[in-house]
Amino acid sequence: MIGVQVARQLREAGLAWKPGPGDHFAIPDRDLDEEIFVLSTMTIEVYPVPDGQVIGFNGTTEWALDDVDLEEALWLPREDQLRELLGATFRALSRTDAGYRVDVTLLGEDRTFPAPSPEEAYAAALLHLLAAAGL
Repeated sequence: MIGVQVARQLREAGLAWKPGPGDHFAIPDRDLDEEIFVLSTMTIEVYPVPDGQVIGFNGTTEWALDDVDLEEALWLPREDQLRELLGATFRALSRTDAGYRVDVTLLGEDRTFPAPSPEEAYAAALLHLLAAAGL
């Protein structure tokens, strides 16, 4: 799983989150930085409100949370989500002696993004793609 710092970089680069069941997210800057939450149709759901959207914590007694504005939550995309976001630019994921690498082709240029984990390699490639798109 990518960390909060990489997730922030992705959001700042323009990656938009359309919350769905099974999505992982953090709530940084509220003394919950180390907690990872999973969006579920059973206990944590996204609700529309007049001012936007909130994430509702239904039936949660151990946390003093009723809901959190979507903008306060930070999406931590899974490996499959990161790969899907690369779309047709994605060429390969390979294991290396140092970890992993993701190969992409963007505008006819082949690029390689090495990282310790597959998720971090995908995220590095996606950051490059977002920068190239100018989002």
